[in-house]
Amino acid sequence: MTWNIFFDLRLLMTSYLTPDVHHEENWFKLTLLSYVNLWAARKLAVVLPRDWEQYLKTNKSIKITPSLVQRDFSRIITTLGTFAKFPKRRGFSSGRIKGYKKAPRTRHDVIKKGSKKSTENLKAP
Repeated sequence: MTWNIFFDLRLLMTSYLTPDVHHEENWFKLTLLSYVNLWAARKLAVVLPRDWEQYLKTNKSIKITPSLVQRDFSRIITTLGTFAKFPKRRGFSSGRIKGYKKAPRTRHDVIKKGSKKSTENLKAP
């Protein structure tokens, strides 16, 4: 799989359609960053062949492609961990003050559709 097909099919580089050039440039940068992540993780990736991919099981000197790294990326992330901290619980809100009464909503009259005007008055003599 060439890199052009990989970008189109696997990273969805050309799938984002927008009339705004700035948004399209941001999407392009995002897909390039994801490709750099795959490139950086290529040494950590393990070939995990599917049942029908017998040729990957027999060949020990298989070249790790970006598709194979992408397939194994969830395992790589769980192995490395994350720098993100867990969210802290800030307690319960006090809520409304006891005895507080909300002002009732203003009531509006229902507007009904009027009867049709007769077409006899509108006709020219």
